[in-house]
Amino acid sequence: MTAEIVFYTHPMSRGRIVRWMLEEIGVDYTTEIVEYGAPMKSPDYLAINPMGKIPALRHGDAVVTEAAAICAHLGDAFPEAGLAPAPGARGPYYRWLFFGAGPLEASTTNRHFGFTVPEKGVGMIGYGTWEHVMDVLDETLSGGGYIAGGDFSAADVYIGCQIGWGMHYGTVDKRPAFEDYWARLSTREACQRATAIDDELMADIKSPF
Repeated sequence: MTAEIVFYTHPMSRGRIVRWMLEEIGVDYTTEIVEYGAPMKSPDYLAINPMGKIPALRHGDAVVTEAAAICAHLGDAFPEAGLAPAPGARGPYYRWLFFGAGPLEASTTNRHFGFTVPEKGVGMIGYGTWEHVMDVLDETLSGGGYIAGGDFSAADVYIGCQIGWGMHYGTVDKRPAFEDYWARLSTREACQRATAIDDELMADIKSPF
């Protein structure tokens, strides 16, 4: 019997990444909407994620936070979905999952808030410069394939969302390789289902921002 999955999210959050991943896997799950503000900092929710952030996932007795970690967990927990390479072939897969959680996330967040790394700090900060992150992604995706090579994987869910949102909000360049990549990913049935679910939820939830 499959362990129960409870998904803690808000439709205006990185929880959309995990929603897409869950729809790709195709298993049953329960959604718990956690509102920003007091509910997200309540003792009950802090017992799930002490950071007071979403998304979070409870899968049976296991609790997983951080979107990249949740994607990796689900890929491992449901191998029949084919969203994680075989254990002996996961080097590029892990590389790009953590590239998304590290250099890409940090550089685009800093760009959103107008923060530029001082020249003397470029060698110290993990991503170097935003421009370099964009160039590395562009080179990797310019061949028209998936981020880790081979088949579509959880790494594409994670990186793809960041590229799609980033182009929309101006924190990722609208380069041909990125537009082609997101166009291919966003037409996947699971992505469209996930988007429709969260868009419908948005209609009933007041924006916290």
